Amino acid sequence: MPIPAPERWTMTLGDAMYSMRAIRRFRPDPIRDSDLRDILDAARQAPNGGNAQPWRFLLVTDAEKRAALGELYHEAWWAKRKDEGINGPEDIPPGKGVRQSAMRLAGEIGNTPAFVLVCATAQGAGAAQSVIPSVQNLLLAARSIGIGGTITTLHAVVEERVHELFGIPADAQVVYCVPLGYPRGRFGPLSRKPLAEVAALDSWDNTPGWLAT
Repeated sequence: MPIPAPERWTMTLGDAMYSMRAIRRFRPDPIRDSDLRDILDAARQAPNGGNAQPWRFLLVTDAEKRAALGELYHEAWWAKRKDEGINGPEDIPPGKGVRQSAMRLAGEIGNTPAFVLVCATAQGAGAAQSVIPSVQNLLLAARSIGIGGTITTLHAVVEERVHELFGIPADAQVVYCVPLGYPRGRFGPLSRKPLAEVAALDSWDNTPGWLAT
């Protein structure tokens, strides 16, 4: 039986995986409804515990709600930095590192063309963990049609207001906030640690030669 996947997804899985980096700068161009639908449909194909599918993908494209979510995200991002002892931009070292890029995203995220709030439909770590594979599917599908995104989280300080803004029931939890858009910049190549630094065989410190090359 043929699998009913969109025929226009012609990028190989290898090409998508080896070029999909976190995109934090977006053009303002809107994303077509059909593209957003296919991205969300790919997300729901993901494996999950017991096939319970304890997820709901809340797509946000309304301009006012995107702006409101952007303000809450900005507050949440700085609340997380305060938890780390970082009280303002002056505490973040200058440069082009990930932290600077994430700080810029926190200031600009309200202009992102679309968001997906990836929600678990029950409380608890088990429900949250079960939705995680869906986000990888979502981002790979987006990458295959030239749309970028990144995984972000919110903070308890804004949780109640986010639930109120979108009518999210109290027994659901927002696991990730995923901005989506066409990149200002490019995908890949990726900067990753060598395999020998992150993989081992049979015991923690055993890295055979075939893993090191």
